[in-house]
Amino acid sequence: MAQPKYRIATIGSHSALQIFKGAHDEGFKTIAVCKKGSERPYKMFNSADEIITLNSYRDFPKIQNELIKKNAIIIPHGSFVTYMGYEEVEKLKVNYYGNKKILKWESDRYLERQWLTKSGLKVPLLFKKPEDIDRLVIVKFMGAEGGRGYFLAKDKKDFYRKIKPYQLRKYVLQEYIIGVPLFIHYFYSSLTNEIEIMGCDIRYESNVDSLGRISARDQIVLPKIDPSYVIVGNIPVVVRESFLPRLIEMGEDVVKTLETILTPEEEIFVFEISARIVAGTNPFIEGSPYTWLKYNKPMSTGRRIAIEIKNAMNKNQMKKILG
Repeated sequence: MAQPKYRIATIGSHSALQIFKGAHDEGFKTIAVCKKGSERPYKMFNSADEIITLNSYRDFPKIQNELIKKNAIIIPHGSFVTYMGYEEVEKLKVNYYGNKKILKWESDRYLERQWLTKSGLKVPLLFKKPEDIDRLVIVKFMGAEGGRGYFLAKDKKDFYRKIKPYQLRKYVLQEYIIGVPLFIHYFYSSLTNEIEIMGCDIRYESNVDSLGRISARDQIVLPKIDPSYVIVGNIPVVVRESFLPRLIEMGEDVVKTLETILTPEEEIFVFEISARIVAGTNPFIEGSPYTWLKYNKPMSTGRRIAIEIKNAMNKNQMKKILG
């Protein structure tokens, strides 16, 4: 019996260019679902074989039947949760790569913390209420919005002053760890039960990174500026090789993508997890040093996903990879 011809589809945002390039490399046709006005990159870079335009990404469920008829497989990335919410994503009937149930765990920082601690990983302290703050904390909001709105607070007075614009949003008070924020990209194959390290990156965040380029002397004369953590880009990193055994073991413990801070004492604190393709993989469209070592050819995370789909098709094991 001939296998159906699947198409790879995703929202036109986040890491869609990489996903579509990887799909084309493995012979799949692609569908970009774009909000009106955001179609141009997918035309310019010949990424999408077809573009479906919506007025709002919240209208995505309305095109499900069309995508089902086209044998589309949805590849999730960060914009799905941001624009639709995990509840709506869980309801989708169209073929979906991965496990939809995991989105709730990564969207809720308390559930996420349970997952990490049960995996035996070291995590920053959490404070139950602002009155408990006894050290520098970073205030993080629920969901995946690229660091938007995050802020630092040194005590309860500082917190209540800065939280005013965000009163209706749910947040966590997390100990601020001094160290290097390192984002490790893992790929887990549900067909072989194996972990791969695809690459690592650090994020360039506005305006906290640009503030770091101004000397303390000059900062004193500036108007008061609170740092913000909106992610504007990703910078490739090759981690010190002696860290690799620990990173591999961590990945095997949770079999998903981890976001960590390495302190000067070489401690590794894990502060977030993402169960979707992350934007930090975008610098590696032609692969990272790690994928070159393993595959000896260009291998992005997007292409590795396409290969996993092909392998599942060839083995008649699509149920193993679709949620």
